[in-house]
Amino acid sequence: MGSPFNIKRIFILLIIVIISPIYVTAQYTDVINSNRPGLSVSAYAVGKNVVQAELGLFYEQSDHSLLNTQSDMWGTDLSLRYGLLFERLELNYEGSFQDQDITFINFGIKAKRRDFSRNRLGLKYLVYDPFKNPERNKPNLYSWRANHKFQFKNLLPAISLYGGANFVLGDNPYFPGEATISPRAMIATQSRLTPRFVMITNTAYDRIGTEFPELSVLISLSHAFRNPKWSAFTEYQGIKSDRYADMILRGGVAHLLSEQLQVDMNLGASFKNTPSRVFMSIGGSYRFDFHKDTLVPIEDQNADENGGAIPKNTMKKKRKTKKVKNKGRGAEDIDLGPSKKQLRKLKKTQKKKKEDSDEIEF
Repeated sequence: MGSPFNIKRIFILLIIVIISPIYVTAQYTDVINSNRPGLSVSAYAVGKNVVQAELGLFYEQSDHSLLNTQSDMWGTDLSLRYGLLFERLELNYEGSFQDQDITFINFGIKAKRRDFSRNRLGLKYLVYDPFKNPERNKPNLYSWRANHKFQFKNLLPAISLYGGANFVLGDNPYFPGEATISPRAMIATQSRLTPRFVMITNTAYDRIGTEFPELSVLISLSHAFRNPKWSAFTEYQGIKSDRYADMILRGGVAHLLSEQLQVDMNLGASFKNTPSRVFMSIGGSYRFDFHKDTLVPIEDQNADENGGAIPKNTMKKKRKTKKVKNKGRGAEDIDLGPSKKQLRKLKKTQKKKKEDSDEIEF
């Protein structure tokens, strides 16, 4: 059974993290950013006032060599995400409901299980974003290769913290005797290795305070193709618990149908035979975008992020300056004498004076 003290302590810690004055900015995008088709969770939130639904249908075939059982599972995965209060804060629900048919070969008996294998609610908060500093991420205007090659600075990830709880409602056959509520904590990171490669890691400690706590690690690598509407991913998951431990590998593709809609599919398998697991899933993600940019008063804006400070006399009318003859010829300090035009004018003046001097006065 979970300790009430542990649950209370986890939620107090989460609240402290949320209200801490950490000045970072989440990256709201005009295009949907889904956690599917894998199980890894992005470090970034969906954006304030964005509602996002991610739904999938799956089938799994599982055999256990020691228990000599075979089972088939059908089910659905659901994730609901909402950008709450701040750009960097996200409220999310994750659920997985499955229907399992089990055959005990030694006894010729068939059984059925049907319930939630995952049912949790939590908050995710972005605490660090390496892309906040525009100076650090300026493109190299002289080299395409410099902008697209791997750089060690790209290993510096965005980091978010997650705190939530698992819910076991009623007599759940997948978690017999477990507490109704148990805490869950996670650190999610996201690194853009190159403009096309993104790496996500999730390290989670689950079912805290129960008889069977669980530690899991997810590492996901995504690649965008030349056609940016297509992407592929591969994902490793390691699970360690006294109830169940495994290593799982997944892979799949996703296609962007519109700015608000994405479809996907993935395949996966385990590395062990107690049980051996092979599964596939198809699904999609849809975004309801109610996001509105927050207007920041000009006196609160940073000049360095808007092309630099505006000079005081920028709008003042400039005085006309008298042009200096021969300026810009490279010989401003050398007396080159009069120009041809000046010589013609000078000769004309002298000729007129001479004519005037030759006249007879009476």
